Amino acid sequence: MPIRQLPGHLINQIAAGEVVERPASVVKELVENSLDAGARAISIDILAGGQKLIRVRDDGAGIPKDEVSLALSRHATSKIASLEDLESVVSLGFRGEALPSIASVARLELTSNVGPAAWQVTADNGQIGDLVPAAHPQGTTIEVHDLFYNTPARKKFLRTERTEFGHIDKWIRRLALARPDVAFDVSHNRRSVLSLKVAADTEGRLARVGKICGDAFASQAVFIQREADNMALDGWVGLPTFNRSQADLQFWFVNGRSIGDKTLAHAVRHAYRDVLFHGRFPAYVLYLSMDPALVDANAHPAKHEVRFRDDRNVHGFVAQAVGHVLTDTRPGGHDIVPAAPSIVSTQVYQQSGMRSPTAGGGSGVSEAMSGYRELTSVPMTETRLPATDVSPPLGFAIAQLSGIYILAENDDGLVVVDMHAAHERIVYEKLKHAFDDKESVRQPLLMPVTISVAESEAALGEQSAPLFDRLGLKIDRSGPTGLVVREVPALLRNGDAESLVRDVIADLADSGTSNRVEDNCHDILATMACHHSIRANRAMTIPEMNALLRAMENTDRADQCNHGRPTWTTIGLAELDRLFLRGQ
Repeated sequence: MPIRQLPGHLINQIAAGEVVERPASVVKELVENSLDAGARAISIDILAGGQKLIRVRDDGAGIPKDEVSLALSRHATSKIASLEDLESVVSLGFRGEALPSIASVARLELTSNVGPAAWQVTADNGQIGDLVPAAHPQGTTIEVHDLFYNTPARKKFLRTERTEFGHIDKWIRRLALARPDVAFDVSHNRRSVLSLKVAADTEGRLARVGKICGDAFASQAVFIQREADNMALDGWVGLPTFNRSQADLQFWFVNGRSIGDKTLAHAVRHAYRDVLFHGRFPAYVLYLSMDPALVDANAHPAKHEVRFRDDRNVHGFVAQAVGHVLTDTRPGGHDIVPAAPSIVSTQVYQQSGMRSPTAGGGSGVSEAMSGYRELTSVPMTETRLPATDVSPPLGFAIAQLSGIYILAENDDGLVVVDMHAAHERIVYEKLKHAFDDKESVRQPLLMPVTISVAESEAALGEQSAPLFDRLGLKIDRSGPTGLVVREVPALLRNGDAESLVRDVIADLADSGTSNRVEDNCHDILATMACHHSIRANRAMTIPEMNALLRAMENTDRADQCNHGRPTWTTIGLAELDRLFLRGQ
């Protein structure tokens, strides 16, 4: 077949394959255009899962008469005019592809008014009709009929009406979270399914988050607000005890754009690393604002991903900001009562492939940890509190139940504390502080470990030698495809040095950073804390129990143990009254 110039209509249909995957893609593009137009209210009507009709109406700036037809032409946009604009783009849509791509695979009708009159243009199978006057208020309405009617091969891959509307609903909710300052009304088959008013303040934003993500998340989420290095982060992160079986309640917005990014996801996962139950996922709604010149929104055809100029700096900022908030998850740290944990098992999992110490001791790790033994002692004396009319967050101990739980009374009612889980967190945090405050102790290897890697990995290991050195690892390059490990952190001297180095290099290649060594060391400290914490059936005196409660109130992350299990809960007086039918 000879080389030929493709006709414009076919070019539009090919482009539509990247822009218009399914009805949800159409809704996303049209709503984003409405947001770019400054709309304060957007109405979305769907028929048959978007296959018969998609109507998006807004009260935005509108399109002038002489630009209405031009809006349906390829590469026509009002949002960028030069390469400099593209490098610092702030609008959601900017390529000038959405409307002509949609018009090439559907029947489209565009009506817009900038005052005093409205104008309408239609497009069928990519052919643009004449401009005619119309009746329409300020703003724009776009109707898309019979999507993929002229491309049956694409249409047959659409799912059921319910499934397609599910994808539409997902994107609308993301966009509604991105722009709480805009009202949304959504109907499907002429039935209202979502109505959101403008959220003018933090309380209103949280109410919208609750309506979209569920009241359970809203009631168990902590607000975060941090600024540093020309970046600002705000939003809500769920308490560690509010977790999910999958990453289905995780929303990231960068400069108002809903995105999925592995650097940001990894940063949050790192912040939750020792407070979340194994195999569970955190829930969050987070907004990152930064200089548009430092982020590339043009990295993905569907604009689902972005690229940061300095991944490592962004990762560090997010991890530190979220970690700082989670640090204060202790009794009295947040005005939130821990909810019942959403976990399905109470088994304790080892998250590291490194060998861990056993209860009997005698391992190299036990020897390395001998200087920390005094940190694992059980509190024996009650900490005196200043005279006050308000009891401390965990109140005062009144009894011990089954040798497992401490029962205490505070101003709200009955407090139940898992004494082993609570003491485990206290000991763990003490060990971490002691370990982090000391200069990393290294263990020279009697027999250096030689690792055969790819040439690119060897080069990365050589380039990252200063980073390895800060981690307590001394690594030299030996030939084009070889690395030699000569020193490791003392805590990991009995571990698999080769696997550790390979994992760190993989992390560096993937995200430009690695917390592998720190995490492995902390895993061992967590195991030590578990083995040296109060065991079940240990009888405790009232002063000992009160001392433990006071220690919890002054320990970071004390709302959950090292494995993510909750350490305490409360039963309010009102709930107790209901149990005993008081006042009824």
